[in-house]
Amino acid sequence: MPVRRFADGEVVMGRWPGSVLYYEVQVASYNDLTHLYTVKYKDGTELELKESDLRSVSSFKHRKSNSSSSSPSRRSGSRSRSRSPGRSAKGKRRSSSQSRESKEEKKKTVRETNLTFLKLSENNTSRYNGEPDSTERNDTSYKPLQVVEGLPLLNGRRLKYRINGFYAFVLTVAAVGTSLYFEIELHYLYDHFLQFAVSAATFSVLLSIYLYARSLKAPKEELSPGGNSGNFVYDFFIGRELNPRIGNFDLKYFCELRPGLIGWVIINLAMLLAEMKVQDRNMPSLSMILVNSFQLLYVVDALWNEDAILTTMDITHDGFGFMLAFGDLVWVPFIYSLQAFYLVSHPSEISWPTASAIIILNIFGYYIFRGANSQKNAFRRNPKDPKLAHLKCIPTAAGKSLLITGWWGLVRHPNYLGDLIMALAWSLPCGFNHILPYFYVLYFTCLLIHRENRDGHQCKKKYGLAWERYCQRVPYRIFPYIY
Repeated sequence: MPVRRFADGEVVMGRWPGSVLYYEVQVASYNDLTHLYTVKYKDGTELELKESDLRSVSSFKHRKSNSSSSSPSRRSGSRSRSRSPGRSAKGKRRSSSQSRESKEEKKKTVRETNLTFLKLSENNTSRYNGEPDSTERNDTSYKPLQVVEGLPLLNGRRLKYRINGFYAFVLTVAAVGTSLYFEIELHYLYDHFLQFAVSAATFSVLLSIYLYARSLKAPKEELSPGGNSGNFVYDFFIGRELNPRIGNFDLKYFCELRPGLIGWVIINLAMLLAEMKVQDRNMPSLSMILVNSFQLLYVVDALWNEDAILTTMDITHDGFGFMLAFGDLVWVPFIYSLQAFYLVSHPSEISWPTASAIIILNIFGYYIFRGANSQKNAFRRNPKDPKLAHLKCIPTAAGKSLLITGWWGLVRHPNYLGDLIMALAWSLPCGFNHILPYFYVLYFTCLLIHRENRDGHQCKKKYGLAWERYCQRVPYRIFPYIY
């Protein structure tokens, strides 16, 4: 068992993650399992650091002392004292000249240090809300077949990801269109909906077993922070390995969007065709068209902005186990499509005025959702953009900032608010005769509230007093004046 180097309560110098800057910290505890130190910064921020990121205070002071003893001013001063009185004036002038040169060198060093710190601060000024995993993402816009780097892992490595989800969706649409052209009955999915769901669930269990088995051989630095508890049931559920890969193929990243979201759209389309067949209609109902259109917009938006998922807790914090495997492969495509499934056998006729009101509600939710996400992305790419000059923020210990105006000054998670408004708009076309179409919005509300609590806990630990000040300025979490 490795011997820890620093004791609890010891004051040391800790490197801020993702930078070369060291700050004075106090060791709070040590995890024998992960071999990470929990340290506390002067502003109350708590982080987990590797031993290689910690240095003794004396090592910094020692270098500073050596630098001072060999400075030009000290050397020139020593020579001036040893000179004869007749040469003292010349020696003093030379000493004064060298002293001025020394001061200029010091000023230059300070300027260079400040410039370096400024650049690091600008690169790190990406903190925009209560989502701790979004603080250090790549400042990149969407490009065709783009390859981007993820956030730094515990060992400092940054994995590469190919951003091509939208093109996978386009390819799938082409394949589905071809099958419809050759009159392949897509509503077969509706007739065997339960069988497909059970098959997907079985596959997710088998995938989870494989993931757990391979994680037993994975290096400790590749395990997730919370999935290495030693409890088999918990670790199997939450996932032990953070980024399981077969070669360059990232299993978790692939499953996060592609099979679930694209499968969701295909199932919705199958329900639309099934409604026309079951109800003997020449065209789908207005309710079915609204549900398909709203959810298609949501999926296309997610795939077009695929790189945003690299900063979510699913990618950066949670391991890939049964929770994510079942959620990605079963829960998303088969539960999120319940509104369309319900409308096949429970027709709901709505008037155009009612449909217009629902459309306006969905547009309003999407406006909040996309506006909030676009604002945070713009702030992340260039905090000094003149278009963002009206935004105010609270600085944190590492130069990152917490927005307290704009969308992120309204509530801590305006994107969650927009998400929930859209979810309600998806359910309303189904009427009020059954709770099944509203299961998604009820479940999603519980999910986002739970996730918000997790985010808040992580941010409190990571940003300390700055997070407390942020919460005072932005007291509402998701719903203005309610929660």
